[in-house]
Amino acid sequence: MKNKCIPFLLAGILTASMGVVLPASADFVANPVISRNCPAYCGTNSSPATYGNDEHYFTFWNGKAPDDYLAYDLSGVPEENRKIIDAVWYNPSAYDVVGLYINRNGEPSDYTIEINKAEGGTYPEDGWEIVETVTGNTLSSRQHVIDFEGYNWIRIHVTGVDEKTEGNCSFNFDVHDVSNGVNDSWIFYGDSITNGGMNNCFGTGFATHINTIDSKYFPIQENGGIGGITSTDGRNHIDKWLSTCQAKYVSIAYGTNDAWGNQSGAQKYYENTVYMIQAVLNAGKVPILPKIPYSTNPDVGDNVPYYNAMIDKIYEEFPEVVKGVDFYAFFEEHPDYLSQDGVHPNDTGYAEMRKIWAETMYERIYSADSPAVENVKGDLNNDGKCNVSDIIILQKYLMKKGTLENAKNADLYEDNIINIIDLAVLKKMLLSK
Repeated sequence: MKNKCIPFLLAGILTASMGVVLPASADFVANPVISRNCPAYCGTNSSPATYGNDEHYFTFWNGKAPDDYLAYDLSGVPEENRKIIDAVWYNPSAYDVVGLYINRNGEPSDYTIEINKAEGGTYPEDGWEIVETVTGNTLSSRQHVIDFEGYNWIRIHVTGVDEKTEGNCSFNFDVHDVSNGVNDSWIFYGDSITNGGMNNCFGTGFATHINTIDSKYFPIQENGGIGGITSTDGRNHIDKWLSTCQAKYVSIAYGTNDAWGNQSGAQKYYENTVYMIQAVLNAGKVPILPKIPYSTNPDVGDNVPYYNAMIDKIYEEFPEVVKGVDFYAFFEEHPDYLSQDGVHPNDTGYAEMRKIWAETMYERIYSADSPAVENVKGDLNNDGKCNVSDIIILQKYLMKKGTLENAKNADLYEDNIINIIDLAVLKKMLLSK
C-alpha cells in the first residue's frame, strides 16, 4: 500500500567537564526532515502509509505486529542530503514506564530498522539489510543514526508492541539529514507539564514553531515528559535514558512535584538537578534548564520560589547550561493559561508553552552569537574570542582527548602549568560576563 572564585568552580568540575558541548552559535547547522511526503509503503493490515510522514503529527501510521512495516523510498532526495540519516519515530505515550501514571498506547517495543539499495519507484520485496535491532524498548520515541550512503530505502518493521509479541502499533516516522552531524536534535525531560506541553501531536509542536520562525530548520524533537515524577526519578533514570539518546540539546524540567507540599526539599532538588546536568555534559550534550512554573495552587506556588532559587544557583555555577524559558514569570503574567488545579496549563497554556519554547530557543541557540569577552586571554582556538568553545577545547586537552592550538593562552592561572585550575579560571571568566 503506497501511501534527534576557583574553589567554588572546582567542586564537581571534573565530572561536569567530561563531555564535549558545543556553544550556541550563529552558524547553527540544520538537520532538515527529508522524508516528508516521500513515497511510503506498508503492509496490508495498516492504515495508509502516508499517515506516518505527512505534516500532521495528530495522524499516526497504525500497523499490526509482528507482520507490518512502514517503508520510505528516499531515492528522490539528493544523495548529498542522505549520506548519514537520523530515523526517528514518535508515539504519544508517556516517555517511559516510570512512576504511578504509566501510559502505553501502541508503543513499538521490538523492531528492526532496515535499509535497501534497490532502485526507487517499486517497493523491493528482498535485499533488506538490518542496521538496528531493538528489543524490550520502554520509551515512547527513539532516534537511530544510520550510514545511508548508497542506499535508497528505509523501513521500520515492528515485531512487538507494549512488550507484547503482537498488537497494534501507532507512531509517526521521520527521517532527517544529519550528514553534517546531529545538530538540531532535542529532548525535553520533565513531569506531566512537559508531557502535556511538548507532545508534538496536538496542534503546533516545537519543531513546527521553529520552522515557522526560520524555514531552514525543522528540528528532531522528542518529548521526555512523564506524569507524576520528581527530580529524584529523573536522577535515577537519566543515565539509562541518555545511553540511547541521540539528541544534542537536553532540557531538564522537574520541580513542580518536588515542591508540591514540600517547602524543605529544595536542596535535594538542587542535588538531583546538578547530577542530571553533569550526566548530560558527560554525554557530550548541551543541558537546558527552565524555571519551574508559577502556580496559583498554594501547596505548590508557596514553595516554588525556594526551588527556583536553586536554579539561579545552577545558572551561576554552570556556564554551560542554557537558560530555558522562565515559566515562573510566564505563568505569573498569564494565570489564565492555568487549568482549574492552578498547576497544570490548560489547552491554551500548553500551546503557548510550545510557542515560547521555540521563540526562546531560537533566540538563545539558533541565532545567538557565542558570548565573547574583550580580553583574548583564554582564546584557545585563535578565533579572536574567549567563549564556551574554548572551555570545550581545554576540557578535551585535560582528558587527553585533544590538543591545544594556543597553549600560551591556556595558562590562565599563570603558573606555567596547564591543569584543572586553568579550566576553573576560564569558567570564572565567562561567569563574570
